[in-house]
Amino acid sequence: MTYCVGMLLDAGVVMLSDSRTNAGVDNISSFRKVTVFEHPGDRVLVIMSAGNLAASQAVISILRDAIKAGGDEPSLLNAPNMFEAARRMGEAIREVHRRDAAALEDFKLEFNISFVLGGQIAGEGPRLFNVYAAGNFVEATPETPYFQVGELKYGKPIIDRVITRHSSIEQAVKCGLVSMDSTIRSNLSVGLPLDLIVVRSGELRIGRHMVIDADNEYFRSIRSRWSEALKHAFAALPEPDGL
Repeated sequence: MTYCVGMLLDAGVVMLSDSRTNAGVDNISSFRKVTVFEHPGDRVLVIMSAGNLAASQAVISILRDAIKAGGDEPSLLNAPNMFEAARRMGEAIREVHRRDAAALEDFKLEFNISFVLGGQIAGEGPRLFNVYAAGNFVEATPETPYFQVGELKYGKPIIDRVITRHSSIEQAVKCGLVSMDSTIRSNLSVGLPLDLIVVRSGELRIGRHMVIDADNEYFRSIRSRWSEALKHAFAALPEPDGL
């Protein structure tokens, strides 16, 4: 399993993903879930994936092959806008489904993948999409400015309470890390290292890409201080009457 969250702000896009794919007493594996397609000055697209690793890697391979083909071959690097980029990604998912879904079903496995696609193409503002296993997708709105895929339930409450389209990049990074820490603490299938990517509005390139591991001083501080703050907030709540 994994946990990925993408947040769309007026200031840009923040993408955060863990890297754990399998967990057990003696079986823990890590694979990066983030892929970047970038042509600085023209476009930057960031994809995060959750679900079946082989299927999601096959989708990314198809997207890369389309770029390598060049010419008039439709690809993410010649899509006229982010909506068309999401549509082309959906077509790649359907191609993998046509090829692999039946074989997976024979082994009682679901075609279970999902993606978050975020970034910016010249001529429009930053946009964020949630692309599903069927190849269809939805776009983030001012009322719902973020998407999660994977093990999402533990990290959702803090984002719901804090993030709006007007939040700053710094606030989104801090909130995303608290959301990730909450998930890591409650689910063994999510773990370090993390990939954090920032795309600032209008820059049309990766503004920051950080790999965060257990030795990252800021993340360690966030984990410790958030835990203590929750304990103090809980202790300050009034006790129930009449029990």
